[in-house]
Amino acid sequence: MRAARTLLESEPLPLADCPLPPAHPFDYDAILDDGDTLHEECGVFGVVGVADAANFVALGLHALQHRGQEAGGIVTHDDELGFNSARRFGYVRDNFTSSAVMETLPGPIGIGHVRYSTAGSKGPTQIRDVQPFFGEFSMGGAAIAHNGNITNADALRRELIERGSIFQSSSDSECIIHLMARSLQRDIPARMEDALRRVEGAFSVVAMTRTKLIGVRDPLGVRPLVLGKLGDGWVLSSETCALDIIGADYVREVEPGEMVVITADGGLESQRPFRPQSSRFCIFEHVYFSRPDSIIGGRSVYETRRQIGVELAREAPVEADLVCPVPDSGTPAAIGYAHESGIPYGMGIIRNQYVGRTFIEPTEQIRNMGVRLKLNVNRALIRGKRVILVDDSVVRGTTSRKIKEMILDAGAAEVHFRIASPPTAWPCFYGVDTPKREKLLAATMSEEEMRQHLGVDSLRFVSLDGLYRAVGEASGRSASCPQYCDACFSGEYPVEPADMIEKGFRLKAAE
Repeated sequence: MRAARTLLESEPLPLADCPLPPAHPFDYDAILDDGDTLHEECGVFGVVGVADAANFVALGLHALQHRGQEAGGIVTHDDELGFNSARRFGYVRDNFTSSAVMETLPGPIGIGHVRYSTAGSKGPTQIRDVQPFFGEFSMGGAAIAHNGNITNADALRRELIERGSIFQSSSDSECIIHLMARSLQRDIPARMEDALRRVEGAFSVVAMTRTKLIGVRDPLGVRPLVLGKLGDGWVLSSETCALDIIGADYVREVEPGEMVVITADGGLESQRPFRPQSSRFCIFEHVYFSRPDSIIGGRSVYETRRQIGVELAREAPVEADLVCPVPDSGTPAAIGYAHESGIPYGMGIIRNQYVGRTFIEPTEQIRNMGVRLKLNVNRALIRGKRVILVDDSVVRGTTSRKIKEMILDAGAAEVHFRIASPPTAWPCFYGVDTPKREKLLAATMSEEEMRQHLGVDSLRFVSLDGLYRAVGEASGRSASCPQYCDACFSGEYPVEPADMIEKGFRLKAAE
């Protein structure tokens, strides 16, 4: 067993680099979106009080794969073998399904992480940036997995390095481990409180010690974290859909600014380590990031997206013959638009479900095929029709132009875009991979200029008030105290992005 774990590179890895695996398969979603798709940075999952915790963690991460597809990792603890970890590039299904790997991760407690790179990306993802991160302290080991983005990470890193810390990764999340190491508190949950009080930005953290599972959300609750029950055990997850896959019961959301500490014998303690603030949950979780079968704030994500389509139909009607979603994220809103407008709904674009990873090298010729490798037009349905295309967002506009060309090539008479979010004019600094502001179409063009740029007959976005109504705020957005983080639309950042301002980023008020 010991030799097998060494061969599989699954020994405890306390922030140490490990050999790079063979080149992982090409990801066509990454190749084809041309920087024109917003990506959530990561998903986190943890479980305590169950036999073979790693198997449940792997299933949970599989359900959260949409939140991060570059790499994943799992850490577990076993009384006899101690902490064990495995970190791999690629999909969960390709790395954490074989018994050869899962047998190296024994124990009744474990946490996991799937990632896209944002803050830690200065080139290709390195294995040392893959979470969970592990640290050995005087009172024992601890592992952490972080969803979000630390907006003062550069300043913290400089301070820690000046005081002697040695960083092993480029991830902002590693700052938390080093801050914990320097804390004078007597136990790991208290050290984590100490560390997180120094951190600015957005964080939902799942952590573990030998016997405890810990979950924390930042005071604004920007990123999601939910609590579930699995028999005598407990579960923490970024979304409720990951509870469903393992048969866990949803208990509640971890509240903004709350820390839950769960022991292996089933005890749960709730603490409030931060000054209370008004919640500013990321509204884009409703629009795009979360899976439609998840529940957020007691509301079905699917139903919210369908209601966005209803709001769009009320705000931006147009005479047409067919409402067509841009799959898959535009589907619920298209259903809502069609129902409210009375215009027939149809699957005018079909998504190839098997285009993700392939052994074929992406040659220039293949790259030039663009979205046609991923999407194909249902010509028999489209020909001669005035088509309303419903999509979740417009980022750089490159994908939207290609889809419009495909629809026209198929014989559509008119193409009208309806977008289920307001114009994305500002970058996110709280854990979403967005282009620089000058690359965002809505940052440099009016709605009419965007329509001309995309070459469509009409273009309309749901209003910010319409989006708020769709998520359950009947009176729309409160200008004095917004109920959500909507900085990517409004430019109003609930936490000042200190590192980016230091680098020259100008806030809306400074323009």
